[in-house]
Amino acid sequence: MNQIRPIALCVFHNNNRILVFEGYDKAKGEIFYRPLGGGIEFGEKSEDAVHRELKEEINVDVTNLKFLGMLENIYTFNGGSYHEVVLVYDGALIEARLYDQAVILGKEANGDDIRAMWKALDEFREGKSILYPPGLLEMLTKYIEVRRQLFYRESCCIVREV
Repeated sequence: MNQIRPIALCVFHNNNRILVFEGYDKAKGEIFYRPLGGGIEFGEKSEDAVHRELKEEINVDVTNLKFLGMLENIYTFNGGSYHEVVLVYDGALIEARLYDQAVILGKEANGDDIRAMWKALDEFREGKSILYPPGLLEMLTKYIEVRRQLFYRESCCIVREV
């Protein structure tokens, strides 16, 4: 199919780790990882797609969605060619216990199993694991650095009344 597919993905952070699902490309013989989310339906806002996809895939509720940016992904998977426009969000899982759960199991809309897990960002930075879509690791690295700088400024700038 020669169409551009809009998708919305959500990144959940936990102690320098992110929640991703494990995928396998049979044609390339490649294991890869991608944040959870999926297709945006006609007439649906991307934020709503994140909520719906996470509920459908792993039966979780999310909160505090923050738009991080957009990526364009032209790629091959299992021998086919694809083109996606990816809207990336940061978010939080409502159930705190999920941050301690090593693996979260679920199902794709087509019935395939989903195995979501927490992976250290360093595994992607060091090339030990592959993170898709391309450009996501750089986007997350910049976002995390900005958050650190803001936290540092806020914690260091205590105003004293004299």
